[in-house]
Amino acid sequence: MTDTPPKITNVFVLMLENHSFDNIFAMSGIPGIRAANVSDFNVANGKNYHVRDGAPWSMPTDPGHEFEDVLEQLCGSVAAREYRGGAYPQVDNSGFASSYASSTTELTGLPDEHQIGDIMACYDTRTQLPVIRQLACEFAICDQWFSSLPGPTWPNRFFVHGASSADWSDSPEMKTEIPLYVFHGFQYENGSIFDSMRAKGIRYRIYNDFHNRFSDDPSGFEFGGWIAQVAALKGISLADIRSLDHLSSDLEKADYKDIAYTFIEPNYGKSFFAPQPAQKGIPAKDLAGPTYKGGSAQHPEDDPSGGEGLIKAVYEAIRRSPLWDTSLLLILYDEHGGFYDSVRPGTAVPPGDQPPPDQTVLNKSGFDFGHYGARVPAVVVSPLIPKGAVDPTKYDHASVLATLERLLGLQPLTRRDACANDVLHLLTEKKPRTDCPLILASPAPARRPAPRSAEAAQAESAKFADQPLAKTGNTVGFLYILLKSELELIPSEEGRIAAIEAFKRIDTQGKARDYVMAIAERIISLRNIPALD
Repeated sequence: MTDTPPKITNVFVLMLENHSFDNIFAMSGIPGIRAANVSDFNVANGKNYHVRDGAPWSMPTDPGHEFEDVLEQLCGSVAAREYRGGAYPQVDNSGFASSYASSTTELTGLPDEHQIGDIMACYDTRTQLPVIRQLACEFAICDQWFSSLPGPTWPNRFFVHGASSADWSDSPEMKTEIPLYVFHGFQYENGSIFDSMRAKGIRYRIYNDFHNRFSDDPSGFEFGGWIAQVAALKGISLADIRSLDHLSSDLEKADYKDIAYTFIEPNYGKSFFAPQPAQKGIPAKDLAGPTYKGGSAQHPEDDPSGGEGLIKAVYEAIRRSPLWDTSLLLILYDEHGGFYDSVRPGTAVPPGDQPPPDQTVLNKSGFDFGHYGARVPAVVVSPLIPKGAVDPTKYDHASVLATLERLLGLQPLTRRDACANDVLHLLTEKKPRTDCPLILASPAPARRPAPRSAEAAQAESAKFADQPLAKTGNTVGFLYILLKSELELIPSEEGRIAAIEAFKRIDTQGKARDYVMAIAERIISLRNIPALD
């Protein structure tokens, strides 16, 4: 019998959305983790807001998490006002409450005064998040996994695919001229992990929760939650991404052992055409940010049950499959979503790559990428990991690439993944454990307010249809992905020009909704999956 563990043959990564480590795990009761306690506090408007147990199931507004928001959250409002780019200011994690009380970058309004403290609250993980807690207790929880930069979703998700964001620190923006990355796909100087694998003949697959199977109140296709962010990359098409409905049966097929890497995205819920509740004194145009309700990404304005169901489904599919004994599953969150975390992120190695010529750069603050973002939840699952491991190793999203590269014999893409820690040291069992659960706990039923009547919802949607689109954020990025996907399907130059001109006329919520549905129908036809239901 060998003294070394069996080699991992299949790596799976599931990346959810917008929660800090403390928000998910500080009140979990898991021994040995580094976590916030009730003596920790922030100050906003002269009032102390302490860490507490029992976070609300969903937030009333979307906490700010653009670069300037995170700057205040980590460094305080004074440092945020004075920052002029380059090296990051001193971090003291003092500005989460003040940022939540005042930030309007997400276009979702402001919380009431009595709701400001919710940004410091942590889930009662035992009762509210039993699925991810069970996995953290059964396998390994990483309490030093940081987002790759102190900024929003898109650049952090780019890091998990390329150990760089090609100099992006901000969210996509709607410009008069369509950015070139829409036509060619988002590129890195040294390519993505998918490029590296293709060059070596190594197979991968990408799935997403296309049909939104796990939400307790699922949004429909017209809301765009099915659009996968990874499809922004060069060489990745929406038409190539598989519905998660097929994962369990796919894993049973003999050839899946040759799929070295599987990346999984959630359903983002109401990413389009989802009006925020009216707020006195706030114009409708400043409430144009979507709610993201009714998905499986665990976005702050949505409840977490859909994401818990997604985690459960992915784990149980792998656990039942023939691949289980040599599998590795990483459950991650892209960034902290504005929620408080008690651990100060430190300096990071800049990727050192250059953005491709002519590709849009979104880095308004001149950030040098020499600092991590806030800490995020991370659980590593494999039958080769001892039960109840707590891993204090420092990681960021480039650690996903470091793990794959060292496992598969690939070269690093940037300086960041070249020096990033991998998770392979956690695989210390000499043979697969036999005590790993086949079935996980069920997601906790979230407490949601009673839904509005169908007539009221329809009237509000009709009124909202004429509202202008937000000019920045995920909605803009998802629209660009749809255009990229449409252009990939049009063979003629004349047809592509016509599609671009039509896209430029999308300037309202209603027009965006119609475009989402039109592309959804085309993707469904190409992928030969069940029609919209």
